[in-house]
Amino acid sequence: MLIDTHSHLYSEEFDNDREAAVQRAIEAGVELMLLPAIDSQSIQRQQQLATSHPSNFRIMAGVHPTSIDDNYERELQIVEEQLRSDAERYVAIGEIGLDLYWDTTYRQQQEEALLRQLDLAENYKKPVSIHIRNAYEEFFDLLARRNHATYNGVLHCYSGTLQQGWQAIEMGFHLGIGGVLTYKKSLLPDIVAKVPLQSLVLETDAPYLAPTPFRGRRNESSYLVYVAQTLADIRQIQVQNVAETTSENAKRIFLSN
Repeated sequence: MLIDTHSHLYSEEFDNDREAAVQRAIEAGVELMLLPAIDSQSIQRQQQLATSHPSNFRIMAGVHPTSIDDNYERELQIVEEQLRSDAERYVAIGEIGLDLYWDTTYRQQQEEALLRQLDLAENYKKPVSIHIRNAYEEFFDLLARRNHATYNGVLHCYSGTLQQGWQAIEMGFHLGIGGVLTYKKSLLPDIVAKVPLQSLVLETDAPYLAPTPFRGRRNESSYLVYVAQTLADIRQIQVQNVAETTSENAKRIFLSN
């Protein structure tokens, strides 16, 4: 069994064939998919999909950093209400983090929102799914101020350096590896060859970042098999070993509570 630790199959890109995409994933061996939240606008779609396939989906609660704006206090309040009403329903706090790629206007608010959601994760004993883009050093600096020895969760769609990867692993994070691993100019192959397999989980981030040979097209959870095979080739091990180890890693992070 493969576990897609980060998929947005509830997004509107799948409105015309969502059920077929779910079945393709299951037939490919991706029997469990974790659905991160984006903001309050994604909640209904996310929950409807998880309810329709309770054996195949788990959901998270959180506010994506690019959804942080002047209304972020209300968004955080909704996340808090979700957890207060039914914390057991959510396997993680995510997708949360820092994104300074497009715009830095709300950097202060992003940092505040991240810290508050990390506090929620600690209070409710939940792992976190972290989105970082153009902000790894800022992220590590922010965490250093909290003076926590370890964290539990995943740096989703990891795109940092090998050194930053080791820093994250030493703090308690796993690295989320997706379709970028299959790209010709990707730096990820060198990283995944040098860090422990026990520190990696697999993801698609569907509908984004489809692996080769589907690059440039809509991604979906069934394509996780291409990521798994590429990782197996890089490490020169059987793909079954990749599937077993990364799935056990995912279960330990998200399903052990």
